[in-house]
Amino acid sequence: MRSDANIAGPMADPVPGPRPADSEPVPGPGPLGAAEVVSRETRMPRPDQTRVMVVANQKGGVGKTTTTVNLAASLALHGNRVLVVDLDPQGNASTALGIDHHADVPSIYDVLVDQRKLSDVVQPVRDVEGLFCAPATIDLAGAEIELVSLVARESRLDRAIKAYEQPLDYILIDCPPSLGLLTVNALVAGAEVLIPIQCEYYALEGLGQLLRNVELVRGHLNPKLHVSTILLTMYDGRTRLASQVADEVRSHFGQEVLRTSIPRSVRISEAPSYGQTVLTYDPGSSGALSYLEAAREIALRGVAVHYDDTGAHTVGHQSVGHQPGGHQAGSHQQQQDQHSMSEGLQ
Repeated sequence: MRSDANIAGPMADPVPGPRPADSEPVPGPGPLGAAEVVSRETRMPRPDQTRVMVVANQKGGVGKTTTTVNLAASLALHGNRVLVVDLDPQGNASTALGIDHHADVPSIYDVLVDQRKLSDVVQPVRDVEGLFCAPATIDLAGAEIELVSLVARESRLDRAIKAYEQPLDYILIDCPPSLGLLTVNALVAGAEVLIPIQCEYYALEGLGQLLRNVELVRGHLNPKLHVSTILLTMYDGRTRLASQVADEVRSHFGQEVLRTSIPRSVRISEAPSYGQTVLTYDPGSSGALSYLEAAREIALRGVAVHYDDTGAHTVGHQSVGHQPGGHQAGSHQQQQDQHSMSEGLQ
């Protein structure tokens, strides 16, 4: 399932028409479409192989689904072919992408429980060429129980993805806010874990358990799994707390933390109610621009390029400096607050 930028002849693709050339801007909807934001100069490098990224955090309300769909849209608008796998029974990623996911729609549930082909349930996203979604339906709520008695219960999603024949650059898996069998299936199928962390006081609460689960899966089921990316979400630069949390996360995770953080944004919150990502709802908003930059960082890291304070550098040739975006705590009380937050990792 390697990416192939030079596949000859027409591809069997749910979305008709040729893929946009690297030298052309990607068209977008509306008078101020994403083409106004995504230009030739900012196009992202495409990976040599499909990158399967698991977006996970068992803490709810941290922006997992929002991050998944907006990063996926950002990557697709830059010419990548991206599949979003919605593993959350609530189906919020499907809603945000404008994908129908009522009970009768073929969904990821059928793939996991009934071993249906992934290609049978994947749907194209209407507003973004090159973006696809495997939707979740309410049936997925019972999958945790049904999977218990099935053979190879932890690797069903992995086998479905490996059998998927269409060329893809990225697969982003949106996990439920739990560490059950659905999340384990995602961790077995993926190579990279992306953890969104909100810039609030309890940001690190319980995160240690997720990291332990990643280590368990890596040790027993998926040796290539690793935490590759930490994304700070809901960042409010007006508050001292946001800077404290950012500093705390960067001190724990270092280079895994993206330089870009996602601000609190009304536009990001409004977009799903219109069945859109913020990239198509308001491409010029601060939220859309932040997700575009975060996606660009992720794409560059895939070709061994990291940012530091002075720009982008090839890994191994120049070290990555301290990431900008926060201020050191100066008072004794601030230091105590940081110590309390860090206990979530113990």
